[in-house]
Parts: sequence; C-alpha cells; structure tokens
Amino acid sequence: METWLIIVIVAVVVVLVVLLFAAIKGREKRLESRREEAGELRGEAEARARKAQEREALAEEQAERASEERQVAQSHARRADEIDPDVEA
Repeated sequence: METWLIIVIVAVVVVLVVLLFAAIKGREKRLESRREEAGELRGEAEARARKAQEREALAEEQAERASEERQVAQSHARRADEIDPDVEA
C-alpha cells in the first residue's frame, strides 16, 4: 500500500473521530442547557405554586371573616327587629 493512501486513510479517520467527538460534546452541551432551563422552570413553578397557596389561604381567611361579619350583621338585624316597635314579630 502506498504511503499517501495510508496518510489519507489516517487523516479521514482522525477527521471522523474529531467530528464524532464534536457531535457528542455538542449534544451534551444542548442537554445540559435544557436541564438548566428545566430547573429554572421548575423553580419558577414552585414559586408560583407557593404564591398561589398563600393567596388561597388569605382568601379563605377573608371568606371566614366575611362570614363572621355577616353573622354579626344578621344578629344585629334580628335584635333591631326585636327592639323596633314598628316591626311585627
């Protein structure tokens, strides 16, 4: 086999190995980038879920307060009806 042919074959093999290595590294870089993005999205989702949970707790507390105020108002209205001489029982 001639020397130039051996050199060409070796060069082609080296180029193929370099291309394969570059492709693997590129894929790993893309995967790592996607992992980072997914981590950021998960963090944002968790923060939003915590905020929503806090808002739900606040809404429940306000609804409870409103219910208590409504009961007080109804109690006052009943007492007013009992006291008012113009209201028939």
